[in-house]
Amino acid sequence: MLDIAIIGGGVAGLTAGLYAARGGAETMVFEELFVGGQAASTSRIENYPGFPEGIEGVAIGPLIEEQAQKFGLKTSYDPVTAVDLKKRVLTVGGRAVEARAIILCMGATPRKLGLPREDALTGRGVSYCATCDGAIFKGQDVAVVGGGDTALSDALYLARFCSSVTVIHRRDELRAALSLQQAALAKDNIHFMYSSVCTALLGEERLSGLSLKNLTTNEESALSVSGVFMAVGIVPRTELVAGQLTLCAENSILTNDRMETSVPGVYAAGDVRNSPLRQVVTACADGAVAATEAVAFLALNKNQA
Repeated sequence: MLDIAIIGGGVAGLTAGLYAARGGAETMVFEELFVGGQAASTSRIENYPGFPEGIEGVAIGPLIEEQAQKFGLKTSYDPVTAVDLKKRVLTVGGRAVEARAIILCMGATPRKLGLPREDALTGRGVSYCATCDGAIFKGQDVAVVGGGDTALSDALYLARFCSSVTVIHRRDELRAALSLQQAALAKDNIHFMYSSVCTALLGEERLSGLSLKNLTTNEESALSVSGVFMAVGIVPRTELVAGQLTLCAENSILTNDRMETSVPGVYAAGDVRNSPLRQVVTACADGAVAATEAVAFLALNKNQA
């Protein structure tokens, strides 16, 4: 029996673990791959407070985990395959794990464009993680689809070693932070195609190019690239708990400002919940609030028992 079970080892889950363990609760984070979540796929994070020179995204998770472990947080790399939220029982590695409170931090996955053969070409020129796969395309021409912070951060990272990077954005202006726009526009090997969408992926065994359509002129064209990186948003990972609590229209978990879900004793934090801003700093804040409320929930129920 755990006091608090945290599903997901991104920065929200790890921060929740830090606050919960420091609050005296027997706490375990269940992570299926590696700690850090979405932050680990970001080359450099420049807007996290306390790091004037920025910090590598892959470094944040292990640092928070190390800090939390000093207070007794435990990490399990057995994936949670099922959960009964009302009973607060997790199925992990074929065994049942009970908890007095649960914090859901499953994060999100990159959104796909939904193009034909997108899945077939994933790993063969189609990627959703520039820092994971970018080095494969050294000296080659690549494209980035999107116009937000992630898209321009990816473009700047890829521009370090790719011959050229073409940013394809469906609107006539970028949505990214001004500092990212200025940095990208200053790079000679980053080019922009505005008011354009990708309509098809070219190539048989591997990606060889993109079919594009200009939304203003309806003109169609082809762009020869050996890699394309999709940066068009994220999809909350709520499959594990669908039907057990209230979800928003975009399938994120609905919480109040205390990170409470519609199920008592169950909280949510980070990219998986309804949030107006999905950043490392807000994920950490969510995790801190969720853990603090969960610890208070345990104390209240203990006093009422």
